[in-house]
Amino acid sequence: MGSLVHVKEAVITHAPPVSRLKSALAKALVPYYPLAGRVRAKPDGGLEVVCRGQGALFIEAVSDHEANELERAPRFVTQWKKLLSVDVADVLKGTPPLIVQMTWLKDGNAALGVGFNHCLCDGIGSAEFLNSFAELASVTSQTKLAEFKFKPNPVWDRHLLNPPPFQPSRNCNNYNSPSHHPEFNRVPDLCGFLSRFSNERLVPTSFIFNKASLEELKKVAFSTSRLSESSNTTFEFLSAHIWRSWARALNLPSNQTLKLLFSINVRDRVKPSLPSGFYGNAFVLGCAQTSVKDLTERGLGYATMLVKKAKERVDSEFVKSVVESVSRGRATPDSVGVLILSQWSRLGLDKVDFGYAKPVHVGPICCDRYCLLLPVFNQTDAVKAMVAVPTSAAQRYEHLLRSFCS
Repeated sequence: MGSLVHVKEAVITHAPPVSRLKSALAKALVPYYPLAGRVRAKPDGGLEVVCRGQGALFIEAVSDHEANELERAPRFVTQWKKLLSVDVADVLKGTPPLIVQMTWLKDGNAALGVGFNHCLCDGIGSAEFLNSFAELASVTSQTKLAEFKFKPNPVWDRHLLNPPPFQPSRNCNNYNSPSHHPEFNRVPDLCGFLSRFSNERLVPTSFIFNKASLEELKKVAFSTSRLSESSNTTFEFLSAHIWRSWARALNLPSNQTLKLLFSINVRDRVKPSLPSGFYGNAFVLGCAQTSVKDLTERGLGYATMLVKKAKERVDSEFVKSVVESVSRGRATPDSVGVLILSQWSRLGLDKVDFGYAKPVHVGPICCDRYCLLLPVFNQTDAVKAMVAVPTSAAQRYEHLLRSFCS
């Protein structure tokens, strides 16, 4: 499930009426028709979408929240939950897979909460839908509306990622081996990891890395390894730093195995590549894995290298083996020792304008144990990291996140 909130600085008297948003949503759902369907289970354990024009859910609400509250971490993980009052996780009980809620805030601004169920589309597909939805809402004349072109043209062809007929081979066995897919492997829980996250109160945290701090982070990584500046990305440095800070703050046993899981877009990694506008799930999980001892003691450069190698493993054959593992074996990631990180900062969500204004805040409805990298208003080179950590680790985690020492 993916749920986000856009906070708009809006002058209500000049903003488009809500009726225009509803009309735009209806028009956007024509080419994105699965989002207006309902999800049901198949006898073989898979899922399918029943498309009978049931429609998405649109809600209008009011709230005592003010826009500036959402610029910092919430006081508790569900503080903003009412900005999307229906949970899209319950799709097998008949809940629509897409829910949109316009909430008028106490200070006259507006928050647009959007819930997508991930069984239908990924972050890229969701962002493309939102941009088209927003453009339609901004169209002011019927002539322009009739001439509107979706860019890119939406493509639902989920069969493009269907597993091929089962033909075991040496190559296939190699890709499906446990060592090649650590994201699906179970590791021993040596420290009550799962019970700690379920029993201890989680504290939301939020920290902005501006351009200067990201450059400093890179320097630290270079000083602790043989990394090449031209071949490493900001995501690799930043995700490695967050992972190490999280691990050090939790104070786990040195022999506990840890994993960093993150989504990798495979649209251009498969052969043939997926068509532009494909909005189904087209990602696999990259997995960096190591022990607590190595992650915390071997420096930022080592962790950065692990993230980079996890990305490099993903090619067309790797994707095929993941599809087979998930489709035929129902493989799922374990939660022991895992930090999941998702990059929303590059999806273009900060540019989505429904005619009210570009959002001053983009973020999750609920801050939980999954780390999100978010765009920062008016700072194109900055990234905000939000994650909830156990109470006992929160203060140390925030300290380590601000400290760029190795």
